[in-house]
Amino acid sequence: MSTGTATAAAEQVPTESEAARGSVILSGITKYYGDQVAVDDLSLTIQPGEFISLLGPSGCGKTTTLRMIAGFERPDAGDIRISGRSVLAAPPYKRDVNTVFQAYALFPHLSVAENVAYGLQQRRTPKSEVRERVTQALDMVQMRRFGDRKPTQLSGGQQQRIALARALVNRPAVLLLDEPLGALDRQLREEMQLELKLLQSRLGITFVFVTHDQGEALSMSDRIAIMRAGRIEQLADADTVYARPASAYVAAFVGQQNFFRGPAAEAGAAITSPYALVRATSPVLTSTNLGEAAVRPEFIRIDMDPSTGSGTGSGSGTGAGAGAGASLSEANAARGELIGVSHLGDTMQYLVRLGPDQSLIVRRPTPEAPALSVGDPVVCTWAAHHVLLFPAADAAAAEEGGYIAPPTA
Repeated sequence: MSTGTATAAAEQVPTESEAARGSVILSGITKYYGDQVAVDDLSLTIQPGEFISLLGPSGCGKTTTLRMIAGFERPDAGDIRISGRSVLAAPPYKRDVNTVFQAYALFPHLSVAENVAYGLQQRRTPKSEVRERVTQALDMVQMRRFGDRKPTQLSGGQQQRIALARALVNRPAVLLLDEPLGALDRQLREEMQLELKLLQSRLGITFVFVTHDQGEALSMSDRIAIMRAGRIEQLADADTVYARPASAYVAAFVGQQNFFRGPAAEAGAAITSPYALVRATSPVLTSTNLGEAAVRPEFIRIDMDPSTGSGTGSGSGTGAGAGAGASLSEANAARGELIGVSHLGDTMQYLVRLGPDQSLIVRRPTPEAPALSVGDPVVCTWAAHHVLLFPAADAAAAEEGGYIAPPTA
C-alpha cells in the first residue's frame, strides 16, 4: 500500500464533532467514465470550517470529486455525508452546499444585486429577507456600491466577487470552489487568494477548493490533498507537503526539485549519481536499490569554482563539499557550467549544466546572490538535511508529478 493510500485509508471513523454542520465525509467513493477510473476508492474527512484544497494535475480526479460532493455526479460506489447526513439520493439543490466555478456564469441582463438575489428568489424567499441578505452578501465581498451595475461593467476580479456573493447568499454549510481564480491575471489572482482566505476565516464556512496551482493551495489551505490517478497521494498541511513529501510524485508536484538518480550507497543513506554523491541524514534505501535523491533549488548554494583559479569568493559557497576538492568523493557537491541566469525579483535563478544528461536549478535570495555570468565554471553545494531520498521505482512518478531539471545537450 502506498503512503497516499495509507493516508486516505486511515480516514475512517468520524468523531461526533465531524457530524456537525459543515463536515464532509467521503467514504470509499469511486467513479468510472466508461472503463476509466476517475476516482478510485477515495476516503476523506473534512472538518467543519476547514479550508481544504484538492490539488493535482488535469485528470487526477479532483474536479470529479468536487462534482460528486455538489451532486452533479453520482459515485458508482461509496458514500458522501454532508453535515452528518448521507446525500447520495439528494439532488444538488437539496444539499447544503454551493459551488463557484471558473466561469462566473453571471446573467448579463441582470444587475449585480439581481444576480445575487436569483437563488433566493427561486426558493421563494420573502422580498424583505432577499433585500437584507443580498446587502449582507455584497458587503461580505465589498461590492455593495456596485449593486446596480451589470456584470459586463465589472472587471474580472469584481465579477469573481459577485459569483462568491451569489454562492454565499444562501448561507451554505460548505462552499465548493472549482478553479475559481483560473481566469484572473497573476496580480489579481494573488489578491483574491488573500481575500478568499480572509473571507473564509471570518465566515467560518467549510471551503473545498479545487486547483492545479500549487501556490494557491499552499497559501490558503489548512490542509492539502495531493491527488494522483483518482487517489490521495498525501493529505497534510502546507508545511508538511512541501518539506516532507510522502512520495517522489508529491516532491516533484509541489514546488520544484532537482533529482539525482543512481545506486544506493552508504548503507542506503545516499545515492551515487554520475555527477555527485548525494547524501541524506538517515538511511532510506536498501543497499541493493537504485535510488532517487531530491534537493530543492533554494537549498543549493552556488559559487565560482575555485579549482579553476578564477573564484571570486562571494561567500555563498559555504557548506558541505565546497571548495577545490568538491568531487564524487565528497558528498553533496557538484561542478558544472553556468548556462542561464534569470532575475526573479527577490530571487536569482541559475541553471547549471553538470553533464549531457543532468542540469540543476539553483535559487538564491537576490541580496546574497553571487555575481556570475553564463559560461562560468561553478560549484554547487547543499546540506544533507535538505536531501530527500526515494526508491528509484518512484522515478516515473516524479516525472509525472512535475518539473525535473532537464538534460542539457
